[in-house]
Amino acid sequence: MVNLIHVVASLREATSHTARRLLRAKVHRPRNDILFFLLSSFILFSCTTKTPQASLQAVSVYSTFAAEPWLTDLYACADSVAALVRVDDPNSADVALQIGEPEFLSSLAYQIDEEEILIVVNRQSPIQNLTLDDARALFMGLGDPSTQVWVYAPDADVQKVFDQFVMEGRSVTSSALIAVNPQQMSDELLSQPNTVGILPRRLMTDDLREVYPIAKVPALALTKSEPQGAVNQLIGCLQEK
Repeated sequence: MVNLIHVVASLREATSHTARRLLRAKVHRPRNDILFFLLSSFILFSCTTKTPQASLQAVSVYSTFAAEPWLTDLYACADSVAALVRVDDPNSADVALQIGEPEFLSSLAYQIDEEEILIVVNRQSPIQNLTLDDARALFMGLGDPSTQVWVYAPDADVQKVFDQFVMEGRSVTSSALIAVNPQQMSDELLSQPNTVGILPRRLMTDDLREVYPIAKVPALALTKSEPQGAVNQLIGCLQEK
C-alpha cells in the first residue's frame, strides 16, 4: 500500500512538472509569433514606396505687353495642367499671346478673346471726338503743335493695329514719343493733360477719355504646330474664359 501511494505521488509530481513545462512553452510561443509579425510588417513597410506624382508638362509662353491681361487667365488654366515658363522670344514659345492678326501668319492662330484699340487723351485735354482724317492728321503732326503725340515701337502689336487702320501707310510725326508698353502710355497720358496716345480698352481709367475707336481686333494664341496635350488644354481653357 505504501509503495502504491509512493508511485502515485511520483506520477503526480512528474505530471505536474510536465504541465509546468508545457505551460511555460505556451506562454513563450505567442511572444515569438508577435515578434515575427512585427518584423515581417517592418520589412514590408520598408520595401513599400509611394508612387511619385506625375510631373507637369513644361509649356513655354510668350506674351506681348498688350496681351499680358490674358496671362492671368493662362496661369489659372495651367493649375494642375502645366508648368508655365516665360520666354522672351515668340519663335521659341509653345504658346505666344498677342493682339491683332499678324501681317504674315507663319504659325497656327486661335482666337481666345477680342480687344478694342482706342485713341485716348487726358480728360482735361481740349481734344474732342475725332474723325479718321482728324486722327491721322494729329499723328502726322498736322494738329495743334502743343499736343504731345505718343506711339509705340513699330513692331508692337498695338502699333501695328494703329498703323493698319489709321495711318494706312503714312508716317507718324518724328516728334512723337515712344512708350515702351501700354502701361507707360497710360501713365504718361494721366500725368500730362495735353497728350494723345493709343491704348487697349482694358487699360482705360476714369481720368482718360476715348476720342477715336480704332478697331476691335482678336486676342490670339499662336502655336508653332497643331496643339497637343497640355498646350491643347490651355488654349481650350482660354477660349472658355
